[in-house]
Amino acid sequence: MDQIIGKPHDRLAARFEVKLAAVGALIRARMESRHAPRIPEVTAHLVGAGGKRLRPMLTLAAADLCGYHGSDDEKLAATVEFIHTATLLHDDVVDESCQRRGRATANLLWDNKSSILVGDYLFSRSFQLMVETGNLRVLDILANASATIAEGEVLQLTAARNLATTEEIYLQVVRGKTAALFAAATEVGGVIAGAPEAQVRALHAYGDALGIAFQIADDLLDFQGDAVATGKNVGDDFRERKLTLPIIKAIAAADAPEQDFWRRTIEKGVQQAGDLDHAIALMKSHGALDAARRDALAWADTAGASLEALPDHPVRNILADLAEYVVSRIA
Repeated sequence: MDQIIGKPHDRLAARFEVKLAAVGALIRARMESRHAPRIPEVTAHLVGAGGKRLRPMLTLAAADLCGYHGSDDEKLAATVEFIHTATLLHDDVVDESCQRRGRATANLLWDNKSSILVGDYLFSRSFQLMVETGNLRVLDILANASATIAEGEVLQLTAARNLATTEEIYLQVVRGKTAALFAAATEVGGVIAGAPEAQVRALHAYGDALGIAFQIADDLLDFQGDAVATGKNVGDDFRERKLTLPIIKAIAAADAPEQDFWRRTIEKGVQQAGDLDHAIALMKSHGALDAARRDALAWADTAGASLEALPDHPVRNILADLAEYVVSRIA
């Protein structure tokens, strides 16, 4: 099975086909509600929209890499997916999004209240699942990750549309809203397997760097990607006035007229026809897109280097390929 040729996440899906089926069954069972039928309706809409389930696969992969043979990794994988799904429901409300994975968002089909409350329900379910493993350190890691995600989202609110936002603040936001769950997903896999502390730290470092590379790549795809492939329209981040890394780099190099343009379009939100094209042209003229691409590649390299502390194993090779793959989309 390890010899399957294809994308790294497809190879992980093939390797963990049986466990992923168990995770899926667990997710379906735990998203049910006898008293509030809207909960499974909203959750099923988002889960049914697809997605690679990359984060739960990372948990299964980390556990397997460290020699685990039980079933608690399935509970943790479902936990990670519930946390991720809850954050998506909340994010779409905060961002006033209309599309997720190529489909209308839950808040558009139902309402903001339903999305927020169902997200809260899934967070609660995630804590029930992680408690069932009986591992206090796992609970600590995932509880901390949940708090860090919320902290990152609040920081993004305060930093959004503020042209003084630096790359350092951007990295703090990304470490919160994206990388924290990647790092927790890999780390708990090692913990549940009883791996040595050095390996647990390596798994955390891998997930952290992978998550940062993943988010920077997503930022770039917003300006260069295929709407069909990404599930969102090109330029959505610009229209939503998000200060992503390419924009931050372009602002840092901007002259006075360019600063006025960014102030109008991002801070004041006054956008006109042709502004997206002009924004992309400015990013290209200052090398901001290329610089962000180099940053993503560097974080992918960091993720790959972190794996050197882990056992020689087929899954380690797939995880190394995954780090390269998340940035190959923008290479």
